[in-house]
Amino acid sequence: MIHSAAVGIQKEKKRHEQMNCRVSEPPELTKLPHSYTAFSHEDINLPCEATGNPTPTFRWVKDGEAFGSEREEFGTLRAQDEEETLDSYGGYYRSQPVLLKQQRVDKKANEGDSMILACNPPNSSTPPHIHWMDRRMVHIKLNDRVMVGLDGNLYFSNLIKTDSRRDYFCNAQYTAARTVLPLPAVHLTVMQSNDLVHSKKPDFFHPVGSHSSVQALRGHSVVLECLPKGLPTPKIEWKKKDGSLEETSGRVDSDSHGRWFRFDSIEQNDDGEYECIASNNHGSVSHSFTLTVEAPPYWVKESQSLRYAPGETVRLECQAEGIPTPKISWSINGELLSDVDDDPRRSVSGGVMILRDVVFADTAVYQCVASNEHGSILLNIYLYVVELPPQILTSDAKVYKFTEGGSVVMDCESFGSPRPHITWEGEDRLPLLSDPRVALLTNGSIIVSDVSHEDSGEYSCSIKHSNISISAHLEVYNQTVILNGPQDVRVLRGSSALLDCVFQKDPRLIKYQIVWKKAEHKMQESSPDDKHTIFDNGTLKVTNIQSDDSAPYSCEVITALGSVTASGSITVVARPDPPEGLSLSDVADHSLTLSWNQGKTHNSPIIEFIVEAREEQHTEDGRWRWEEWKRVPGEFNHLELTLHPYCTYRFRVFAINEIGRSEPSHFSDHHKTPPAVPDRNPSGVRSESTDPKTMIITWDEMDKRFHSGEGFKYHVSWRAVSDAQWNHADVLTPPYVINDTGTYTPFEIKVQAVNDVGGAPTPEPEIGYSGEDEPQEAPTNVSTKVIDSTVIVKWKEAQNVRGLLLGYKIYLQRLGPQGGRVRRSLGKQHQEREDKLERVRERDRQVAVHGMKTSEEVTGLRLYSRYELSVAAFNSKGEGPRSPPHHFSTPQGVTLLESPSEKSMILYWSPPEETNGILKGYVVQYREDLENSLLEMEYIDDPTATHFELDSLDPRSHYIFNLIASTVLEGPPITRRGATALDGVAPSHINIVPSNTSLNLSWVHGERFRNHGFIIRYRRKSPGCVWLDSEVVNSTQGSYSLKGLLPGSEYHLKINDTHTYAHTPSVIPGGFAARGWLIGLIAAILLLVLILLILCLIKRSRGGKYAVKDKEDKEGDSEARPMKDNTFGEYRSLESDADEKRSESQPSLCGESKLGSDDSLAEYGDSVDIQFNEDGSFIGQYSNRGPAPPGHESSGPPLRTTASRLPPSLRPCPPSSTDLEDERSDDYARQDGAAGGRDEGAPLPASARVGEKDCVRMRDAMTQT
Repeated sequence: MIHSAAVGIQKEKKRHEQMNCRVSEPPELTKLPHSYTAFSHEDINLPCEATGNPTPTFRWVKDGEAFGSEREEFGTLRAQDEEETLDSYGGYYRSQPVLLKQQRVDKKANEGDSMILACNPPNSSTPPHIHWMDRRMVHIKLNDRVMVGLDGNLYFSNLIKTDSRRDYFCNAQYTAARTVLPLPAVHLTVMQSNDLVHSKKPDFFHPVGSHSSVQALRGHSVVLECLPKGLPTPKIEWKKKDGSLEETSGRVDSDSHGRWFRFDSIEQNDDGEYECIASNNHGSVSHSFTLTVEAPPYWVKESQSLRYAPGETVRLECQAEGIPTPKISWSINGELLSDVDDDPRRSVSGGVMILRDVVFADTAVYQCVASNEHGSILLNIYLYVVELPPQILTSDAKVYKFTEGGSVVMDCESFGSPRPHITWEGEDRLPLLSDPRVALLTNGSIIVSDVSHEDSGEYSCSIKHSNISISAHLEVYNQTVILNGPQDVRVLRGSSALLDCVFQKDPRLIKYQIVWKKAEHKMQESSPDDKHTIFDNGTLKVTNIQSDDSAPYSCEVITALGSVTASGSITVVARPDPPEGLSLSDVADHSLTLSWNQGKTHNSPIIEFIVEAREEQHTEDGRWRWEEWKRVPGEFNHLELTLHPYCTYRFRVFAINEIGRSEPSHFSDHHKTPPAVPDRNPSGVRSESTDPKTMIITWDEMDKRFHSGEGFKYHVSWRAVSDAQWNHADVLTPPYVINDTGTYTPFEIKVQAVNDVGGAPTPEPEIGYSGEDEPQEAPTNVSTKVIDSTVIVKWKEAQNVRGLLLGYKIYLQRLGPQGGRVRRSLGKQHQEREDKLERVRERDRQVAVHGMKTSEEVTGLRLYSRYELSVAAFNSKGEGPRSPPHHFSTPQGVTLLESPSEKSMILYWSPPEETNGILKGYVVQYREDLENSLLEMEYIDDPTATHFELDSLDPRSHYIFNLIASTVLEGPPITRRGATALDGVAPSHINIVPSNTSLNLSWVHGERFRNHGFIIRYRRKSPGCVWLDSEVVNSTQGSYSLKGLLPGSEYHLKINDTHTYAHTPSVIPGGFAARGWLIGLIAAILLLVLILLILCLIKRSRGGKYAVKDKEDKEGDSEARPMKDNTFGEYRSLESDADEKRSESQPSLCGESKLGSDDSLAEYGDSVDIQFNEDGSFIGQYSNRGPAPPGHESSGPPLRTTASRLPPSLRPCPPSSTDLEDERSDDYARQDGAAGGRDEGAPLPASARVGEKDCVRMRDAMTQT
């Protein structure tokens, strides 16, 4: 801009020696001056250097006139005279910038308005860099709402209260002058305004209007700018209307928050229509740019400076392009062609000049100039006409090393005028140019494409028609290949990444180098503990990865023969940055819209936003708590909020991506809502009365955030259920106490929230009760049902509870063993037994039954014991009176067998009632139920043990088990016969009896099989009918009724096994029909059978007394002795022996007598009650003579089997009614006690008085069975 320069050519001839010949060369500029601004004498330095033979001279021209003197050897221009003014060196006057003193600027605006703070720095030939700072020289924070434009002004899309400050300084930095000029401070005041509730549609500060045109020069940088304003802050989107942005060289400038679209070096194909769109949730606005790219001239084809022999034709070309199209002009030795004499051998056509039959005088510098309105370019072409002998300039025996697959250039540069003719031959003396892979260059060199190992060898280059030649040797190497290069990896910020570079090279290439580049910049290896480490195998490790490590990475393996590169990338992912620019809009009394802008996502898209709110008005400082309000999908940036009245809120937002949750955004501005009536009433309205004749009404106190205004209180209303008039009271806090209400009287109660504005909606009344008192009456009709060691207690609900019944309490007391009260004794012995009974009384046992239940199952009772119980009701105030004592007795215990698997058995027992010493343990004996089987024994040293498990039993065998209790001596054993239980199966044979609308199915369950569940599938035999399933049926049931069938229809049935993964049906052959005639026939048969049974019973009840005393005495003696030998030993005193003798004189054949015959055991099998004397080691043991242990058909817990009593009609008869009456206290008393008790003097039931003859006959029949 300041100076222009020219180089003169000295005309004198000088000799230049090159390859034994002297050659002249024209001047060629090697350093050129450029325009710039100088701020001091020292800054003036215009370089101008050139080469040539002879040495060029230099001269300068300033503004079209000669400047300074002509110089030799160097042409750089510097300021020589310090006394000359600086502007004397300039092409035009330039004043030194002067900072004028200016006044401070004050600006005021309302919240939500847009604002521009102007900078206006002094003009300069080099534009300054603008920095907006405060008085502490801290940069003003810029974002999408606050931004510095290309003009240096500070733009606010919308103002917030925090924008108010007194120290906005614009600083202009002039880099070349090393000067920063601060401009006057701007004082900005942002005032609160109700206009904030009115959001603003987007608009533009700059550019103005809807369209503008931009002209740019190729290769220059261009920035398209869109600065929006609006509330909330608008977002900017860029588009190319006639194409795609990806197809251009431009990019959205992230540093400008998307406000700029930048071209660093614009190309011609970047021209077109561009559009920026500003939008927020209230609308959008757009502006289009027509971008036109023009270009100063640039060369597309240039002729080289060459030597020619006389008589040759020379073609010089200067082809240039540009927009507009440049014009071409020619000069010779600096003189325009129009000023040079015409020569018929010379012709010019645009950018082409042709010289025919050149002579030595044509040696000169030919110049062509291409120019358009944007500039001009100059090309110097040196034409040297000379005649020289041919020579090969390339050295002989040169070795060329290349890798296979590439192209080889073997030199044979020649010199001579006229130009020598070059030929190439291989080892076979054949011309190389016959190979299509070989091409000859104009300078004599050849190019061989796609070389292979077969191309290795000697080659020769020679000049035709001469004996001048050289040789060349070609060696072909294997290619260097990267086998495993860096990949595209996603890495969590703060972690490490490994990028591989595994390669393979020719073993003859010893030296190699691995170069890693990040974004095309070479990386330097650092220490192992630092950022980057390159291992010996080429792997790159990057530690403590941060966001700026996201970039493309390349691994380059360099050898002496070339290089190979593989590329990958590191994408750093991290939690998102906090959302920005929170703003409130659409503000109503109790609602608003919260908007925000997304922060940086760090290469992981936002999944959702979390909006949190904090209420501050009703919370003490320091106790403020953020609460999650709502989650918003990641593609949204606003949320409509409904707020509570009379509250002060602040909001913040979190962003969440796949990596995690961001830090919270900055708080929003405070927002206060006006008061209103409460929108809800307190919850949990109830009565919590504790004292009779008072009622306490309470409720859950409401949070202050829901008071909705000043003067908050609770309006309490109540009335008796039978009253119509409400009573009212206002209180500030719960509870509220009402007196004189009666005991447990129901009331309707309600509590309403009220403030100074009004009351909440009228609530629905709740039922509450006044205070309770203790129940006045006890439960009645107490009854019991005894099952082994469990009693089921039932009672009738207590009346006059005087409160909410919470439940009942059962008081249970064991009075002692049954034998203590019922065994007959004489005199002093009887009194001692009663005293002993009192000593063994146990502490009361209490069982609480909660709720309205009127029955309870009490477990864990002691067998063969008498108990007393009573029941009392209770409420919150206490317990009422107990019911009258109720007595019951538990039956004798039984020894049980349980089989958990096919090879194991568990023996359960109850300890002896009377041990007659210190119980030390037990002995278990068992053997297979086979002749001469081996008896095995197990000793149990634990006297508290109640069970023992035996393993490794044979599933195919039955076993005999003996259990012996031991003190110092061993007592007689209890014997059981049993076998292990087998896995259950569904029944395979089922009998079916149809009725009108059902099918009665029955089957026989295997004695040793466990219970097994199955499903009966059935389908009506009719088109379109589907299979239906019954409920799960247990194999131990033995029968099942399939109901709900259609009369007169046929059905198909299947059995599905529920214990398998897939149901396996078993088809029951044939179909079954519920036909009327068959049902009638079956009913008639059943009726006939019933009539016959009734007749038999009538006949049996008329039987008389028969003299069978001799037979009974005989049987009585045989029955008494074996029982003594085969049952558990009896630890008897002398008194018990005397008692037994008296019993022998009156043997009883009834089912409940203490002694039973062997025939009785055989007759009754598993269901016989056997009762020992009171001092035997066990009471009520159970003897099994069946083929398998009873009660073990399932694999469940051991069954508590009670020996069932014979029906009265099947009991053997006593010898006389007198004897029977005597035994009543010993036998039937126990039965009646278990059934709730019977008076001592009551007569025997009529069913027990069976004829003697009938009894004997029935007993004999059962013995045969």
